[in-house]
Parts: sequence; C-alpha cells; structure tokens
Amino acid sequence: MISTILSLLGSLGMFLFGMKVMSEALQKLSGERMRGIMRTVAGNRFAGVLSGFSVTCLVQSSSATTVMIVSFVNAGLLTLAESIGMIMGANIGTTTTFWLVSFFGFKFSISAIALPMMGLALPLLFMRKPRLRDTGEFLMGFGLLFIGLMFLKDSVPDIKSNPEMLEFITDYTGHGIWSTLLFFVFGIVLTVVVQSSSVAGAITLTMAYKGWIDFPTACAITLGENIGTTITANLAALGGNVQAKRAARVHFIFNVLGVVWAIALFNQFVAFIEHIMPGQAADSSHMPLHMAAFHSLFNIANTALLIGFVPQLARLSEWMVKDRAEPARDHVAYESPLVPHTGELNLAEAERDVRRMGQITRELVTGFADLFESAPADPAALEARVKALKELEKESDRRAVETTAYLLRCTSSGVSDATMARVTGLLRVVAELEDVCDCGYRLVLLAERKHRKQRVLPDEANRQVREFSGLVLQFMDFYSQRLETGVSTADMEPAYQLENLIDAFRKNLRKASMQRMRASGEVIKAEMLYIDILNNMESIGNHSLNVLQALRHGT
Repeated sequence: MISTILSLLGSLGMFLFGMKVMSEALQKLSGERMRGIMRTVAGNRFAGVLSGFSVTCLVQSSSATTVMIVSFVNAGLLTLAESIGMIMGANIGTTTTFWLVSFFGFKFSISAIALPMMGLALPLLFMRKPRLRDTGEFLMGFGLLFIGLMFLKDSVPDIKSNPEMLEFITDYTGHGIWSTLLFFVFGIVLTVVVQSSSVAGAITLTMAYKGWIDFPTACAITLGENIGTTITANLAALGGNVQAKRAARVHFIFNVLGVVWAIALFNQFVAFIEHIMPGQAADSSHMPLHMAAFHSLFNIANTALLIGFVPQLARLSEWMVKDRAEPARDHVAYESPLVPHTGELNLAEAERDVRRMGQITRELVTGFADLFESAPADPAALEARVKALKELEKESDRRAVETTAYLLRCTSSGVSDATMARVTGLLRVVAELEDVCDCGYRLVLLAERKHRKQRVLPDEANRQVREFSGLVLQFMDFYSQRLETGVSTADMEPAYQLENLIDAFRKNLRKASMQRMRASGEVIKAEMLYIDILNNMESIGNHSLNVLQALRHGT
C-alpha cells in the first residue's frame, strides 16, 4: 500500500516537473511574442479573450496566466475590465492541456517515443544558440510529462483487479444532484491540494481511464477543478492592492457562475457531449476525449454567456472588495511556492517601474529649477516644498530597491538569454536613475540653501543656471522617451553630443565662476554653491548617458 502511494506521488511529481520545464521553455521561446500579445488588449474584451487564450496556450498553464493578469492589474498595466476578458480567455486556453494529455497520453501512446524525444533533446541542451537550448528544454519537459503520465497510469490499480474500489465509489454515485455535488467538491479539494489544475485533470483522466469513475462523475470532478484552480490567483492577490484582489475575485465569480448553470443543466450537458463525440463515453478508451470536449465546451459556453456582462462582473467584484486605505504595493507577492513565476511576462511590470523612476528624475530637476528661480518668501512654505521633493527622492529609493529585487525574481524562474540581457541592462538603468535622483535632490537642497542663506549670484550666473537646467532636462527627456521605445544605434550619436555639450558647458561656467571669485572675494560662498550646482548637473549628464548605454546593451 505504501509502495503504491509513493509510486503515485512520484508519478505526479514527474508529471508536474515535466509541465514546469515545458512551460518555462515555452515562455523563453515565445517571451517577446507573449508581451506583444499582451499589448493587443487595448480595452477590447474580445481581444482580451483572444490574448488570454493565446498566452495560456503558449505557457500551458492557466494558473501562470491568471497570476500574471492579477500582477498586471496590480501594477496598473491592465484595467479591471481588460483583465476580465483575459481571464475568460485563460479559462478556454487551459482546455488545450486537457486535449494534449487526452490525445497523446491516452488515445495515442506517446510514451513509446518519449525517451527517444528526450534523447534528441539532450544534445540540444548543450548548444550555444539560445533557441536550440530552449527547444531542448521544451522537448525534455514534454518527454518527462508523458513519462510521468505513463507511470501514473501504471501506478493506479486496475479496477478489474480491485472490484472493492468500484463498490466503494458506487456507494456515492446514483444519488442525482447530491452525487454531482459530492464529486464537484472532491474536484475542488483535489485541485487545491495538488495546486495545479493540469495535475488534477491528469488524475481525473487516469481514474476515468482505469474505470474508477464513470463519465458523469468525471465531469462533476472537472467542474470542481475549475473552482479549485482559482485559489492560485487569489493567493497571489493577497500581496496586491485592491484592484489585484478584484481581478482575482472576478476569476472566482466567473467560474462559480459557470458551475451554477452547468450543474443546473448537468444531465442535459453530459448527454449533449455524449451525442456529439464519437464513441461511447462508457468505453474507457474514449472517455478522456469526451472529458476534454466537456471541459472545452463548458469554458467556451461560459465565456459566450458572460462576455456581455463584463461591466457587471467588474461592479460585482468592486462591491465584494471595498476600497480601503492600504500601503502602496507595486508588485504582488511571490514568496509563496504555490504561486507560479512568469518572469518573461512580468518583465513588463519592471519596465513600468523603471519608466516611473525616469519620471521622478525629471520631477526632481524641474522642482530644483522652479525653487532656484522663485522660492517662497515664507520659510514654512519653503520647507514644505523641499519636503515634498524629499518624498519624491524617498520614492525613488524605495522603487530602486523593490525593482531590483523584482528583476532578480523575474530571472529566478528561468528566462531566455535575450531577456536576461534585458534584465541586466535594466538593473544598471535602475542604479543610474537612482543616482540621478540623488543628484536632483542635492540640487534642491542647494537651491533651498541659496534662499535660506541669502546667497546672491550675478544675473548672468542665474541666467546660466536656467540655460544649464534646460540642457540637462533636454537630455533627461531624451532618455525618458527611450525608456518607452528602446535605444537604437542611431540614438547614441545625439546622446554623446548632448553629454559633451553638458561637459563643455560646465567647464566654461566653472571657469567664469573662478574669475568672479578672483575679482571679488566677498562672493566666494555664493560662487562655491554655484559650482556645486554645476557639478551636480554635469553628474546628471554622465548618468543620463550611462542610462542610454545600458538600455542599448540590453536590447
């Protein structure tokens, strides 16, 4: 008995590990394509359904897709309404795994070629070209998945050799709606325990194939698995903001509403599947494909019924999850081992954070320029403006720490070489932008000291600071645009020209300042403050060029 249980657990482990390896390899092979798919949502619920379906087909995990959707809502990259269409599409996309397992694992025995496939994958794992290595990982994961399924089928006792098992299960069948509800709850518990609807589905398919359960019972369990799989997104949303919790709640509501009508029409729905599918569902060799058809038709019909009620679903989730004061959360929490990582897709969140840091750098330098030109006469008002700019600097520090940690987490789940290069570039960009923010805040303090200590500069020096500030802001606008669009080789030439111009500007202005100090020693304190301003502006120019170089090397 213990040996059988351990064999079952080992088979499930191999199946789940194969699914993980295959999913991560698919993400690396199609990461940029998936990010392109995400950009096609554009507020259209039907495009959202297609996007959710496509991404789930690519990663072969609805849990990974829904966690990614929740994290995008949390980051403000998707609205709640846009996320609902994608969640619907993810539910349809996950049915492809059922078809894959049903056909290759039961109808057509791929286990006979799984080992040769893994043998083919082995040399690919050591190739220099990233796409060949990723293809090797995909084939290795694909082979492991079906070898695990083969072991699972072999580990489950045949019902003919264990008639007492059938007698035990038949005690709970044949009781109409109560039997349906009982096995529905079993499906929920099974999915929550194994934390994967794919593994739960494989277990259900195996039980049906081995004759443990009949077709209606398998369908009831499958409905339960649709509810159980929502737990993953809700776990991820625990570390998110209100909008993330609402997106996760919509996933739950959508599946619950579908289950309600499916159970109400259960007998008719099951009979319809038996009618449209070839072969008899009672025949174990045909039952896996019947179950795949049931799973697909349920999710397609549920989407068709509810896609017209996206605004109502959004309002219902808003009613269930009230607005409340809570600390800002830029990312959902990934500390739980139950939450899948999707580094290829979550890179978009990190890019959003980097762009926000770029905005903060400009806000700080603009704040300095305004404060230098016209500071409030009231000391309290001056202190309030400096304090507001200090909060921006604190935000940049917080974002630098969190974004760095998040970028490192993105790489922990395995990403392509191109994405790794992008992450490396972004890590350097984050460090450079934090340095720009530090320079910007130092400029604010210098402007505040100028007014508080009543340091008087010549009109010419004040004009030069305005001109220098404009030149620095021009360079900052240049890199802020490239944070959105990326950096080409052609962009580097004007970048070098701007940096050289800033260096020459600082050099000439510093020389003029030294001449003024030699002419009149009384202005030395004001001129030293002026030189500090010039040095910080030149440092911003250097960091700005470093930002563009890092972006260029990361593409």
